[in-house]
Amino acid sequence: MENVEKSETLKLRRRFIGASCKLFFNHCPLKIVRASGQYMYDEQDNQYLDCINNVCHVGHCHPSVVQACCQQMAVLNTNTRFLHDSIVQLAQRLTQTLPDRLSVCYFVNSGSEANDLALRLAETHTQGKDVIVLDHAYHGNLSSLIRISPYKAHGRGGTGCPDWVHVAPNPDPYRGKYRDKDFLQGDIGVKYADDVKDIVEAITKKGRKVCAFFVESLQGCAGQIITPDNYLRNAFRHVQAAGGVCIADEVQVGFGRVGTHMWAFQMQGEDVVPDIVTLGKPMGNGHPLAAVVTTQEIADSFAATGMEYFNTFGGNPVSCSIGLAVLNVIEKENLMGNALKVGSHLMGQLSAMKERYSIIGDVRGAGLFIGIDLVSDVNTREPATSEADRVITRLKEERIILSTDGPYNNVLKFKPPLCFNMEDAKHLLKKLEEIFAELSRTDSQVNFSTMTKPLTNEAIITTRAESTDVGDDDVEPTLMEKRARLVENSSNM
Repeated sequence: MENVEKSETLKLRRRFIGASCKLFFNHCPLKIVRASGQYMYDEQDNQYLDCINNVCHVGHCHPSVVQACCQQMAVLNTNTRFLHDSIVQLAQRLTQTLPDRLSVCYFVNSGSEANDLALRLAETHTQGKDVIVLDHAYHGNLSSLIRISPYKAHGRGGTGCPDWVHVAPNPDPYRGKYRDKDFLQGDIGVKYADDVKDIVEAITKKGRKVCAFFVESLQGCAGQIITPDNYLRNAFRHVQAAGGVCIADEVQVGFGRVGTHMWAFQMQGEDVVPDIVTLGKPMGNGHPLAAVVTTQEIADSFAATGMEYFNTFGGNPVSCSIGLAVLNVIEKENLMGNALKVGSHLMGQLSAMKERYSIIGDVRGAGLFIGIDLVSDVNTREPATSEADRVITRLKEERIILSTDGPYNNVLKFKPPLCFNMEDAKHLLKKLEEIFAELSRTDSQVNFSTMTKPLTNEAIITTRAESTDVGDDDVEPTLMEKRARLVENSSNM
């Protein structure tokens, strides 16, 4: 199935595709020519286990999804100014999975479009401008969203968030401001929510209006963070009491990935209901399809402006037919049940592995959304960034595709298609065990060599200098300093 030699494809990409568009394993990228289920195949037909593709949610090239696409494409594809059944059927199916007050849908083509529209809805409804976001959050690649995404705005090449964007501390019980070793999980959630409350009060004291609290129900780019109990409940209450709108970004974690619920925000309790929910990535199983679901009140405010909202491709018959097929597959193949069963097995085995290997600092997850936080010191929780990269490289050699993320790129990020099965899980666990054992042996040899080798005076001085310089800020000093200042300033406005 390879039309062009891999080396030529790479050369053409470097010639015609922007350099800021990165590849996985950039030093030696994979050329993938086909995929099926949870497996991808390169130009030599080598099979790779896909542990990262949360876009092909029900499996690559699922026959039911492909069939729905082809059948509708052969009959009609046009815009939403004509009446058609599939758009209203998809809207009805989606709202049936959500709390009753979330009853009005807008269809778009990507998570970024969905989040941009959600921001517009919030601004129109509240007539406010100030937005509260979480540190390390990522909400999309449009200019409006880069501004409210510290992951990008305060990352490499970023220019920072504007003054109307207020960054709340990331509610991370392992690495954050309030940690699991100091507080109970429910108390951690309340304390982090109090930081949101402080920001809300600071905004209103200046005579300004809170527009929105924009939050990923579970943070992915921040390092697979599982939102602590009582966080969303209390944070939403503080924001809504001030007239602000709460937006739950489900672009990465929705559609049953967590196993216990269709939407990740529902893990926080039945009484936790956002004003707007945004959906994306998995919705079309690789086809560009996304949505915004909101309340009738907010939709009415948007309509009252008199400005039409029209999206040429959003909600077209082909896209909506695909969306319906994805929902059907999730239900018929019990993929939520599979996510819960396989995810629970992985969490249990990884937690046991954590007791054997000190490099594993934390294992956290829900369903098939799991993070393995690698550390070089279990007590200080110093991130093991280079070791995480070594694990990813070794897994690739074993034909398993995994990635890293988080502020230090030390978290192994697991988010496969929901058809990922128990045999796949056992295979992944076996290879991880082998790789962690390799790293453990290597580290032991390095430590022994360091202990037994005499140090010169010059070496002693160098070692001391290195030890005093090493720390979190070493990863990217300017970035970490900016983040720290930004969060502190937002909390103390």
